[in-house]
Amino acid sequence: MQTLAIIGASLAGLSAARAARAQGFTGRLVIIGDEPHRPYDRPPLSKDFLLGAISADDLFLETDADELAAEWVLGAEAVSLDASSRTIHLKDGRTIQSDGIVIATGARARRLPTLAGLSNVFTLRTLADAQSLAPELVPGSRMAVIGAGFIGAEVAAAAASRGMEVTMIDTKPVPFAAQLGTEMGGVVAGLHAVNGVELISSAVIEDFYSGEGNVTGIRLAGGRYVAADVVVVGIGAEPNTGWLEGSGLELRGGVLCDAMGRTGMPGIVAVGDCAAWLDQATGTHRRIEHWTGALERAAIAVEALLDADAAPRPAKPHYFWSDQYGVKLQFAGRSAGYDRVEIEVGDVNAHCCLAVYYRDDVAVAVLGMNQPRLFTKWRRSLAAPAAAPGVAAPVRLDVPGLVGAAVVS
Repeated sequence: MQTLAIIGASLAGLSAARAARAQGFTGRLVIIGDEPHRPYDRPPLSKDFLLGAISADDLFLETDADELAAEWVLGAEAVSLDASSRTIHLKDGRTIQSDGIVIATGARARRLPTLAGLSNVFTLRTLADAQSLAPELVPGSRMAVIGAGFIGAEVAAAAASRGMEVTMIDTKPVPFAAQLGTEMGGVVAGLHAVNGVELISSAVIEDFYSGEGNVTGIRLAGGRYVAADVVVVGIGAEPNTGWLEGSGLELRGGVLCDAMGRTGMPGIVAVGDCAAWLDQATGTHRRIEHWTGALERAAIAVEALLDADAAPRPAKPHYFWSDQYGVKLQFAGRSAGYDRVEIEVGDVNAHCCLAVYYRDDVAVAVLGMNQPRLFTKWRRSLAAPAAAPGVAAPVRLDVPGLVGAAVVS
């Protein structure tokens, strides 16, 4: 292979570039990104960056140890791909032909068309999004967050910490239930309540009120009116795969890949938020929208790209984290199908505990709230081939936990 092109100057793209060099690729390495920035860390955008604890310069991911010898093509959006010839067409008219391609174009925030063009409505996915939103976190102002996923929850936490009056509006009865189950989802919801954030669950939005280019309030079914100075839409993300229509790649909720990131076209793999990898345990394709997935899976995909005979690797249990109101939430494994949760240590009311999820007396997932050391031990036990003393042997699954928890692509 003489030329390797990585489409997506993200954590996944940078991780793929690092992996390629580490695995002995010495040829031409081209990294294409639609943003003007080199790769930066997205999870802090909804946390420390909004809180003003870090600057944009603190987000950039490259280090002095990176010796990529790469050609950076930034501010250049890929608009189409001829997969058979592995030719990438850019919006500015340039084309790049390569022997191998890593697709790492990530995902974009879902938007509400009704709110298009209104100046006080925000999503949070990119550095530019965070730079636009941060000045709006003004003490005493009112923020309405539509969607109580982890991005919405983290923004709500940051806004409340800055002295805003915050209301989260969610369509589900219990937030985070799909990832954490109803019991622990309710515990995390309680964390917002004790910090002054109102959560309206099972909500139906009937109308938005606007004036002079701004949303002024939201009317819910039943007549409730929520006044707002700032509206944040946190309703998940969609994979950036539209530019691949007609390319020859199979697209279904993402770029369909095998369990090592290979697409159906030779010489092309996909990683990160845009990639739907095969979950061998369930036989389904799933997108993993978390930092660790972008970091770890890139090396696997690059290995599969550079070595056609690369042996499949066992999947690691899924992992994600979130920081809200000074509480670090960490989750590993799969809660789907669990039949009970045991609080192994701590107090859920104090939001400092460790919860283990069981299915048929087998530990399948673990949630820690400000329990990093004990959580790490349990996380390792989930990944281990044999159980640690006193710990039930785990089911070996790698299944995504949630959509849009920590922004990584």
